[in-house]
Amino acid sequence: MSFPPEYVASSWGRIWTIGLTLACAMSAYGSEALTLSPVSITSHYDNAIGTSDAASEGSVTSTLIANRPTLRTGEILEFVPGMIVSQHCGDGKANQYYLRGFNLDHGTDFATYVDEMPVNMRSHAHGQGYTDLNFLIPELVERIHYRKGPYYAEEGDFSSAGAAHLQLANTLPQGVASISIGENAYRRYLLANSISAGQGQLLYGLEINRNDGPWDSPENLRKVNGVLRYSEGDAANGFNVTAMAYHNHWNATDQIPARAVSSGLISRYGAIDTTDGGESSRYSLSYGLHRRNQQSAFEVNAYMVQSKLDLYSNFSYFLNDPVNGDQFNQREQRRMAGLNVSQTWFSTWAGLDVQNKLGMQTRYDRLSPVGLYSTVARQRLATIREDQVKEASIGLFAENTTQWLPKFRSVTGVRYDSYAFDVESSIQGNSGTAHDDVVSPKLSLIFGPWANTEYFVNIGKGFHSNDARGTTQTQLPNGGGATSAVTPLVNTRGMELGLRTEVIRGLQSSLAVWRLDNASELVFVGDAGETEASRASKRVGVEWNNHYIANDWLLLDMDLAATHARFTEHDAAGDYIPGAINQVASLGATVTRLGNWSGAFQLRYFGPRPLLEDNSVRSNATTIAYLRVGYKVDAKTRLTLDIFNLFNRKNSDIDYYYASRLQGEALTGVDDVHFHPVEPRTARLTLTYNF
Repeated sequence: MSFPPEYVASSWGRIWTIGLTLACAMSAYGSEALTLSPVSITSHYDNAIGTSDAASEGSVTSTLIANRPTLRTGEILEFVPGMIVSQHCGDGKANQYYLRGFNLDHGTDFATYVDEMPVNMRSHAHGQGYTDLNFLIPELVERIHYRKGPYYAEEGDFSSAGAAHLQLANTLPQGVASISIGENAYRRYLLANSISAGQGQLLYGLEINRNDGPWDSPENLRKVNGVLRYSEGDAANGFNVTAMAYHNHWNATDQIPARAVSSGLISRYGAIDTTDGGESSRYSLSYGLHRRNQQSAFEVNAYMVQSKLDLYSNFSYFLNDPVNGDQFNQREQRRMAGLNVSQTWFSTWAGLDVQNKLGMQTRYDRLSPVGLYSTVARQRLATIREDQVKEASIGLFAENTTQWLPKFRSVTGVRYDSYAFDVESSIQGNSGTAHDDVVSPKLSLIFGPWANTEYFVNIGKGFHSNDARGTTQTQLPNGGGATSAVTPLVNTRGMELGLRTEVIRGLQSSLAVWRLDNASELVFVGDAGETEASRASKRVGVEWNNHYIANDWLLLDMDLAATHARFTEHDAAGDYIPGAINQVASLGATVTRLGNWSGAFQLRYFGPRPLLEDNSVRSNATTIAYLRVGYKVDAKTRLTLDIFNLFNRKNSDIDYYYASRLQGEALTGVDDVHFHPVEPRTARLTLTYNF
């Protein structure tokens, strides 16, 4: 596979130079490590040879999660190698995600689960697959299991680029009470513990968060999270019941036009419409049961979720309405329920070890309503469209794993998904029903290990669902004329070649070369209440991930990824995919148990992106560093200092290019880069007491 010349640009070259330097350091450490006592990487990762079916699959444990700083809750997904998590509208809204050459927006094509509850919201008021992790308390996450590509039979909607399964802990080793303070009125209070209750354990957690941020118009974030979980049993046999509650309201910090900053109209941390913002809530109840013996394994997960969102945004200012402005409100009230069941049998066929798995996943969403409204200063002027939506799905999958030879096994699977949509719209002609289904075959071949190295071949078909409103739509809002309905389920096809090696003692290294093709589709645009066409696309890429424990107190990480993304149907406008990220690097060092001291350093880089199809406008690259220094005061008390944007870089979290209009400008508006700045260097101090 070859990559175009832009991959050797100086910015990427610098990252590879840094990476290769760290790799050489790892090798040097590796030779010295031969004289050290044995160390285990599984305290931070569970990626040993024989634990996965692809080079790009792996797990992160709570030990590493606890030792690295995160500016925002959603950044917990950056433990997935190659993932970039940013923000364009404030900390109350779902984050912006990038992976494998995708600008995933708020989650489309990357599936996220917490205790097997889907986080992605389909037919969402703001964006398809909307993934808001603000309801999560990171200290309660026990493990993150990640996968990439459409190669797994149990992964369904939104998982073409990848999936992450976050597992909550049943118990904590000790209770925790912490207070965090920081600049710009940042405050965070946490109380969590697990206690014996009857035959099991009762875990509770409460988080209160306040933050104004560096913005000229304070963010005024006010967030509350609560978790109550009862569990019995162990890893083989047990169950849990979990209740979660979340509420948040905030003032938005939307992207701003570059011309407004350069002219001095606003500062880098200013806003054009200071009344943007929102309020969200999420309440859930879930149940999980697992049973396992030498012959079989059984799992069931059931969940109910009730959520609300009121979001006020203004991205074009006075372009569409020169008098009142272009602010709009996206609002939804959702009830969601689902059931996942799987049964696995362990047996022997003709002397071969065989594992067969059957599963069913069902989900039902009811939105009443999901709406789009024009507003001024959060006061409603008119209804653009308002819908009642019912969306139901069932997924059935079968998977066979056969150990053909001592060093060769195969995983063969097939998945069937069926969706039904029912829409009642305020716009005549847009009500109706739709149905679609898709069959997705999967195949993985795993060879080795030889010389502590394992090899993988993966191929599969996947899909993502489109917004239910788009599947029945025939008329555009505001008298915009006729339009076509979207394809309900959009196919993707992917393949991957990879290896994982532990040839250097203490180092786990994986390399994957992959390709993903997306079918031609129409995409529903929640911000406008209409559909827009998209061409077929192809992405090819390479990922190199490294985790090295130099000794019992130092962990080094290096993750590098490069992607080539293009539309495959030529158009005079150009074949570049706007927002497609093509270069990602993450370098880190984690220090634990160095006397009373601990710490972490993390550097992340994501390269320039095309903002137009002809590549005539590109974003700048972004490089951000985080630093943590911790000190153990006594057996129960520790202090932690986190510094974000350590070098105070003036980069962007995200960049767009489109037309907007400021007051006094021509009615046709001005095409411009609109960006959301990274936050300036900021420090947070945390006092933690264990009991």
